[in-house]
Amino acid sequence: MPKEFKFPDIGEGITEGEIVRWLVKEGDEVKEDQTLAEIETDKAVAEMPSPYSGTVLKLHFKEKEIVKVGQVLVTIGEKGEVPPGKTAEEKIEEKEQAAPAPSVVGVITDSREEIREILATPKVRKLALDLGVVLRRVKGTGPQGRITEDDVKNAKTAAPPPLQEEKKPAVRIKEKFDFYGEIERIPLRGIRRATAKRMAESVSKAAHVTHFDEADASELGKIRESLKAQAAEKNLRLTYLPFIVKAVIEALKLHPLLNATLNDEEEEIIVKKYYNIGVAVDVPDGLIVPVIKAAGQKSLFDLAEEIQNLAEAAKKRTVDLADLKGGTFSITNVGMIGGEAATPIVNYPEVAILATMKIKDRVGAEKGDIKVRKTLPLCLSFDHRVIDGAEAARFMNDLIARLENPDFLKQLS
Repeated sequence: MPKEFKFPDIGEGITEGEIVRWLVKEGDEVKEDQTLAEIETDKAVAEMPSPYSGTVLKLHFKEKEIVKVGQVLVTIGEKGEVPPGKTAEEKIEEKEQAAPAPSVVGVITDSREEIREILATPKVRKLALDLGVVLRRVKGTGPQGRITEDDVKNAKTAAPPPLQEEKKPAVRIKEKFDFYGEIERIPLRGIRRATAKRMAESVSKAAHVTHFDEADASELGKIRESLKAQAAEKNLRLTYLPFIVKAVIEALKLHPLLNATLNDEEEEIIVKKYYNIGVAVDVPDGLIVPVIKAAGQKSLFDLAEEIQNLAEAAKKRTVDLADLKGGTFSITNVGMIGGEAATPIVNYPEVAILATMKIKDRVGAEKGDIKVRKTLPLCLSFDHRVIDGAEAARFMNDLIARLENPDFLKQLS
């Protein structure tokens, strides 16, 4: 008996996915847990294993199509089973036989199997084959409805009635030019589609405010340089990000409201007592935010290794869906590309996100003197429903104090 495999909810908040590619086709024999398809959901490409062994009877979606949670992906029957019910041709034939037989028809050639079911002599059957007349659509005028040669000839010469074609939706022609010139149309799919939905959700549900500040990165730069050789021995590329993650966690301990979510339905703020830090990774068609679980319990080099591994997996699209869930606070490192300031969108349902900009020499005043210092611009976006501006400013002060404190930075190694 055929079994329907419906697209399951494979992760928190997943409602749909895009078929990246099918790894089986209709008629294939499959085993339980064999991968049927690759489906992109919530910025990750997940392999979809078969829950049953048997024969693939029907693939209900094509590649690049969107499937909703709960919709049937695949119908799988017993080994060697064929699809239940009658074929489309058989259903059409039944419908035609139930309706009054027309006197004449068109010129669709019958098979010999079809002709044997008709009341006609072998000579009439051959004539029908030669003339291309469908005998089962000819009304016989002979005894007991037998079809005669004249019936076949009349069917051949008569004008066929118009065939009832299935109505197809009108095809919308998409122009390659607008009023001003040439354009290109890019389908909103994959990561870009998921990003667009998440950003729209965040903007519509959270009250966004961004606080801008700046940290002196002179000591941070020196200590990072002093540890690069040690990191290289571990095959690690030591960036500024592990230091920033460590400093962020210490600041979050002092300002727990920034490490929370807001439950709108229950009207309550849920403060997280653990620190799962999301790190935005730039990929060709959008952003992926893998999450470092239990980041507060990991060393500087442990963080560097995990950030490196998660970033590589994200870029190769092999990151596990579980690694994209459970974040409590996010960091987006825009500085590796450049820029002075940004207004990042909160990674909803989190309530805060930090954008780190490019560290470089900047001119500033210090005790009445003009000096050139290496500085790190910091941009904190937060949900004003949960966090007040003063609390955000205090968080940034404590974060900056740690990023500028050589004693704090040295103990991280």
